[in-house]
Amino acid sequence: MAAILLLSLTLILITTKVIAQNTSTNFIYNGFAGVSNLTMEAAAAVTTSGVLQLTNTSTNVIGRAFFPSSIPSLLPGNKTISFSTTFVFQILKSTTSSGGGHGLAFTFSPTKITPSPGCCPYLGLFGRENNGNSSNHIFAVEFDTARGFRFFTSESHVGININNIVSVSSASPSYYDNTTNSDVNLDFLQGDPLHAWIEYDGVLKVLNVTLASLNVAKPSKPLISYATNLSDVFKENMYVGFSASTGTQPNSHYISGWSFRVNGEAQALDLSSLPFPPQPSTRGSSSSKLSNAATIGITFSITIIVVATVIAVILYLRLRARLAETIEDWELYYPHRFPYKELYKATKGFKEGELLGKGGFGHVYKVVLRGTGEEVAVKRISNSSQQGVREFIAEISSLGRLRHRHLVHLQGWCKRNEDLLLVYEFMPNRSLDLYLFESHKNNMTLTWDQRYKILKGIALGLLYLHEEWEQVVVHRDIKASNVLLDSEMNGRFGDFGLARLYEHGDHPHTTHVVGTVGYMAPEISRTGKATASSDVFSFGALLLEVACGRRPIEMSYPPREMILLDWVKECYLKGKTHEVVDGKLGDEFNQEEMEMVVKLGIVCCSSRPETRPSMRQVTKYLNGDEVLSDGWVVQLCESDSSMDLGSHHGSSNPSSTDPSTNFSTYPHGVVSSGSFLGGR
Repeated sequence: MAAILLLSLTLILITTKVIAQNTSTNFIYNGFAGVSNLTMEAAAAVTTSGVLQLTNTSTNVIGRAFFPSSIPSLLPGNKTISFSTTFVFQILKSTTSSGGGHGLAFTFSPTKITPSPGCCPYLGLFGRENNGNSSNHIFAVEFDTARGFRFFTSESHVGININNIVSVSSASPSYYDNTTNSDVNLDFLQGDPLHAWIEYDGVLKVLNVTLASLNVAKPSKPLISYATNLSDVFKENMYVGFSASTGTQPNSHYISGWSFRVNGEAQALDLSSLPFPPQPSTRGSSSSKLSNAATIGITFSITIIVVATVIAVILYLRLRARLAETIEDWELYYPHRFPYKELYKATKGFKEGELLGKGGFGHVYKVVLRGTGEEVAVKRISNSSQQGVREFIAEISSLGRLRHRHLVHLQGWCKRNEDLLLVYEFMPNRSLDLYLFESHKNNMTLTWDQRYKILKGIALGLLYLHEEWEQVVVHRDIKASNVLLDSEMNGRFGDFGLARLYEHGDHPHTTHVVGTVGYMAPEISRTGKATASSDVFSFGALLLEVACGRRPIEMSYPPREMILLDWVKECYLKGKTHEVVDGKLGDEFNQEEMEMVVKLGIVCCSSRPETRPSMRQVTKYLNGDEVLSDGWVVQLCESDSSMDLGSHHGSSNPSSTDPSTNFSTYPHGVVSSGSFLGGR
């Protein structure tokens, strides 16, 4: 029994070895000098320099060259071999030719003999009678220089052919540059030597064709990747080689080196030792013609140099004029002024490609300062701004002294004519707005912990502006797009273009009504005065925006859900607050924190300024230092609704809604926190 088992194992090993030997072919030609075993047909020949020439400058000829031995191409079970080949080829256009015709092809063929007739349009692969027949069993990758059957807008193209001169997949020649991550176009008719790789995976049934200029590393992306099962094409044994043809405008087709391997990667060619054909040249009729041509060439060159120099000087002078600055005396009193020239060059002339974003008051560019290498954001204020330049700069200089971990620091400014440029600290994670409403573009959704951390940070920043700096700073434009995120996803206030300052204890002045609809407190439209309380209203809108994943106003929603604040209050009074939670969070959020944020958003968005909490109270609620009364929230919801209807519910005295009031006996009761997830 043991002897039988040993004999079986031996037979299996021998069979496996025989199959491996029969399906392993590996050869390489670093030039063809002295090579005598290639099977060449028609115009094909090896030149004295050792280059395989498939066709010459004769019209309507073919040339074919094949490895002499056939290659086992199908494994047991009709499975296709894997193969890899690489070669360097060159197509030289005749000096009398105005176009290309035709091309060359790498091919697998069941025979080394050209089909008859198999001339020009068929690259020596097919004949007029058999083109398109499945009985051909021919596979080829063509490198063609004529429009031919595919009517290419560019003559040069690469195609995959199976039993037919019409390609099943094709592309204009180019290669992927691994360094610049971009495509580089090629043209076979330029006459440059080109490097090609053709690889077929017999298991995955995928064919890759890759192209590159000589001495360029193999690109990481193929030119063509095509799924095909060659077991339907290959016979048990096939011949591998090259075929080419010319037309009425002939080209010479050359192969400088060739490497091939079955079931493995073809050995790399030694590019430094490859021979190349001589470039075609034209002979002048006389030495006088050469002399005249040289004279004309020199004259032309000198003319080009002079013209180029003049143009360069003009452009330089125009650039100097464009970057010239006139600094007024008053500007010298305000620090942190950047030279306009530095910002202009850093933004590459304020090109679109350097843009981070656009807003109603200007464009923002990402900039690397040349002196320090620091990344900053430069905001270019629109020329349509009606604010006085001097007043603007004075306030910006004051804002430049703001320093808080939850504010984007203003690094400096620049003014040139009507251009106003603000230089801010760069925030790598862009704005909160992108994560809430455009997560499908960046595939990033904020977790609840991240959202809550951002809200607490913004509240601290707003508290600093309202109460802790030397003056009261009213931001006037609090919204998700003005909340920027640093490298650690901390929320930081940016864009102080609309901010106003006044002394502690003073009253703000009436000004133009500015801000963003949905975030503006209702009293602003009546008084025109932006206050710390109107900032609290905007922060309340931001709280609801973060919790619900919705903008304050969404015209595409049903009427009852169009205004976010009204919908949230309605759901809260019905005990259905769970319906307003951002669906992208699923169930992954802290229930108590979510309920508190929703209630706080309602309270901050009270229609009466005197009932809104201060930012110091807001931070206490967010930090869990104080509990937000459900009764207060319910009464605010109902009293705001009564105001909308033109009458007040209950007492008209605003003090009845003071947060210090005891609502334990409020007739409508309080909303139980246990109902928050009801119905989910």
